[in-house]
Formats: sequence, structure tokens, C-alpha cells
Amino acid sequence: MARETTISPPAAGVSVMDTESGVIDVTRLRVAIARLSRRLRRHELAGLTPTQLAALATVERSGPLRLGDLAAAEGIAPSTLTRLVAALEELGYVQRCPDPKDARASTLAITQLGHETLERLRAEGTALLTQSLMLLTPEQRAALAAALPALEQLADPDPGVQRDR
Repeated sequence: MARETTISPPAAGVSVMDTESGVIDVTRLRVAIARLSRRLRRHELAGLTPTQLAALATVERSGPLRLGDLAAAEGIAPSTLTRLVAALEELGYVQRCPDPKDARASTLAITQLGHETLERLRAEGTALLTQSLMLLTPEQRAALAAALPALEQLADPDPGVQRDR
């Protein structure tokens, strides 16, 4: 098992973690992940803001959803949600449907256009990342492949829980 010790950040604000297998510059890791994330989001977003795109993906994954459930899942205020849903409806990406359990309420479901748009955006992001990976050496690609389980755990909503991948 690796011995892990967090070393106090130096005066320059760089955070370092010392392990038996080497030193991780946490600041460099954070910056690299943020830059890669921005680069993958640079493709055309089909007229969507990042917040609208995230909400649409949530509706696809968990829908149909009541509006309050979507607001809670996305951590946004109801007034913001109203504008967000109106924009998604206007673009044809979602539709409101009567809630079968409550005649006063409605649910939000993704349309075929919304699903197709998300699939296209995912494919574009995958293609961009694939092209970028081809610029790396075989050793760098192998290092990334070996790091995938750790990166998946860091990206997990509950990163403290160890899962088999």
C-alpha cells in the first residue's frame, strides 16, 4: 500500500502530494484537467449554454422529471430553471408532459432531437479526444490507460467510495 503524505503547499501556492511512486503536483493536475475539459467543450454546443447542456443530459439520463426534481438535480433556482426549460423547449430539445400522478404538475422529457443532439456532441468530443491522444507517445497513452481507474474515482460524485471498474 502506498504511503501518502500531504506536504504543506509551498509559498508559491503549489500543492504537492508525496507517494511511494512519486510526487503529484496537485495544482498542475487541476489545471491540466480544467484545460482539457474546456478544450473538449469548445466544440459547437448546438446553441446551448453549459448549464442548458447539463440539464438536457440530466433529463436524458433520469427523465421524465418533474421540474422541481430537475432544479434539485442541477442545483439551480426555480426562476433560473423556468428560463432554462423555456429555452430548451423553444429549441425543440425537451417537451413538457402532464404528470400522470398529479394533474397540476408536469414532467420534462427529452425529444428525439434532444437525444440526437447529445449523441452528436458526445461523438464530436470523443473524436476530438481520440485525435489528441494520437499525438501522445505510446508510453504516454499507456500511462493514461493505467491512470483511468484513479481518474474515474476522482470524478465520482462520492470519490471516497472504492468501486471495482
